[in-house]
Amino acid sequence: MQLLAYIILYPFLWVISILPFRLLYILSDAVYGLLYYIIGYRKKVVKENLDLVFPDKSEKEKKRIMKKFYHHLCDMILESIKSLTISEASMKKRFTFSNPEEIHKLERQNKSIVLMCGHYGSWEWIFIFQTYISHKGYAIYKRLANKYFDRLVKRIRARYNSYLITTKESIAILSKSKKDGELTINGFAADQSPKVDKAFHWKEFMGIKVPVHTGAELLAKRLDMAVVFFKVKKLKRGYYETTFTTAAENPKDFKDYEITDKFMKFVEDQILEAPEYYLWTHKRWKHRDKVPEAFR
Repeated sequence: MQLLAYIILYPFLWVISILPFRLLYILSDAVYGLLYYIIGYRKKVVKENLDLVFPDKSEKEKKRIMKKFYHHLCDMILESIKSLTISEASMKKRFTFSNPEEIHKLERQNKSIVLMCGHYGSWEWIFIFQTYISHKGYAIYKRLANKYFDRLVKRIRARYNSYLITTKESIAILSKSKKDGELTINGFAADQSPKVDKAFHWKEFMGIKVPVHTGAELLAKRLDMAVVFFKVKKLKRGYYETTFTTAAENPKDFKDYEITDKFMKFVEDQILEAPEYYLWTHKRWKHRDKVPEAFR
């Protein structure tokens, strides 16, 4: 069944990927109408999240944020499909970097990097940054259920010396890279909710105490990697600018979870600046009523 689904769907995805951007965004508008008005994809989750973190905003304002979010979500979905065939020149034109020298500085220090971001703005085209640096790129991800689409996504990322690895694979692969003297830059989208029984740290996020992922910080300390946050700003439809912020050149100098707390504040500031670009469909605050006594 997995192969059949791939054989049926892949030609449609490829056709979408070769559409000019003008037509791609017309299609995105149509998908928005379907997703928001007809299917109502996760609208209840999005509304609950917005009500939870923005209790002082009016219903009118929260509805405006919701609609803008769904428009942006549909753009990201279509842009990820566009990744199948988009040229390097086009991607570089549309996904730019305001301060690549922040990474080049760490290159000169022979530092591998943990690169942390939230599910904010867009992260679909970040792998084009590999064309500007010498580090080998890895991104920590959750393997797709369909193995054929999983291979497809890996193949797309590998076009620019960037590779997807699971959390379980990360320590072994990156430890070997360090042993072999290979510099790596390793992407973590680290703002989503871990399982409660695997949470070592709880932190207020948008005013609500939740469990947070600490794996990126722990890996950075274990393998002596610098930690860099990145923010993606949507300039206009189909155009993004990324800015890097070095959080820790020597992470072992920081107290436990201090870097993680800085990261969560970094994501929070982005949300407050333009909330429509955060991934509100995730149940980020679902464990808020399960705070252990030690963290209250």
